[in-house]
Amino acid sequence: MLQTQEEISRLKTIVQSILDEAKNQGASAAEAGLSQESGLSVTARLGDVETIEHHRDQGLGVTVYFGQRKGSASSTDLSPESIRETVSAACSIARYTSEDEYSGLPEKEQLATEFPDLELSHPWDLRADEAIALAIECENAARGYHAEISNSEGASVNTHQGIRVMGNTLGFLQGYASTRHSLSCSVLAQRGDSMQRDYWYTVSRNAHNLESAADVGRKAAERTLRRLQGRSLSTRQCPVMYAAEVASGLLGSFISAISGGNLYRKSSFLLDTLDTQVFPEFVRIHEQPRLKGALGSANYDGEGVATQTRDIVSNGILRGYVLGTYSARKLGMRSTGNAGGVHNLTIDPGEYDYLGMLKQLNTGLLVTELMGQGVNTVTGDYSRGAAGFWVENGEIQYPVEEITIAGNLRDMFKNIVAVGSDVDYRSNIRTGSILVERMSIAGQ
Repeated sequence: MLQTQEEISRLKTIVQSILDEAKNQGASAAEAGLSQESGLSVTARLGDVETIEHHRDQGLGVTVYFGQRKGSASSTDLSPESIRETVSAACSIARYTSEDEYSGLPEKEQLATEFPDLELSHPWDLRADEAIALAIECENAARGYHAEISNSEGASVNTHQGIRVMGNTLGFLQGYASTRHSLSCSVLAQRGDSMQRDYWYTVSRNAHNLESAADVGRKAAERTLRRLQGRSLSTRQCPVMYAAEVASGLLGSFISAISGGNLYRKSSFLLDTLDTQVFPEFVRIHEQPRLKGALGSANYDGEGVATQTRDIVSNGILRGYVLGTYSARKLGMRSTGNAGGVHNLTIDPGEYDYLGMLKQLNTGLLVTELMGQGVNTVTGDYSRGAAGFWVENGEIQYPVEEITIAGNLRDMFKNIVAVGSDVDYRSNIRTGSILVERMSIAGQ
């Protein structure tokens, strides 16, 4: 830890030198960021090592302002000469750009001033041979699970650690270390003419919180086998339950619709919906940026603005947008500390676990995989290729494939019936399964 703090101090010195250089070259204001990252990635397939990669990267980015004119440049070279050249390039760009009344650094009073330890850094001292053994163990667990597991796309182990430092000429200068580790496996199964693939993965900032290699392999095999001999469905309307691992996509579409860029461009179906009902009354969606060890935790956003614990939706009513400084100014509002995205976005879980949610679905479609990008943020129209399972009387009957599910997000959000307690914590969006009252299914 002491070594990490020394490295953060060294990088802070470099960032400060970048800001000083920007002022020396005539900039009225500037911000700079610097990152150093390293990691190990190993993939094994069919019991043999397929790839071993060691990563080590560094880079800096600087943005300068000449009044309301802005220029940016980046480099991977941290030498003093390169820093001068990078700053010079940014200044040259700024001198020739048009003025933009909304550009500039954040408001000083919004910058973060408190920096509690969020426990984001847990280095994993993993040697290449140990990573190989884990990957092979994971894949062997999947391949040996059942005779119908016929092939493998491999198992991968990844470990990453990095340091990010940022500062600006308003006096903000901070940095932190973080880690991210993962283990994944993907296999194929065959039964007669039916062939399917599926996968499973585990990810955490702390390697001790990862699922075991054997469990990841077993789950990958189970998920693959249950998809064999899938059928299509006839075109119909029915309830649709999004499994937790794909339900995050629904919330991602919601966040996109209330993000500043789409709002000030008037390209969102949720334009002018602040303080109006967009979900059922039981829905609460909120940010938890200061959860210790979580994948989306941060004390400040990409501009140094303090993150905040807040309700974006409560009682189904939209309480706030997702804004960085520029989009906030365009909208006549204040930054919400979301330059770079949301932080541990959470929809409050309901009372039903996964099996209980299937009972609530009763008869309808359980979606476990989505394909394509058929989401129109302007209109809210939604159409995605899907696969999953047909459910009757709360019990899975058979796998389903080659179908399309469609609706309009405005209606889908309002027609959410329940949110499960089977929360998936493997991303920045934390949600259980989500049950939508009715959607259109296009099949045979």
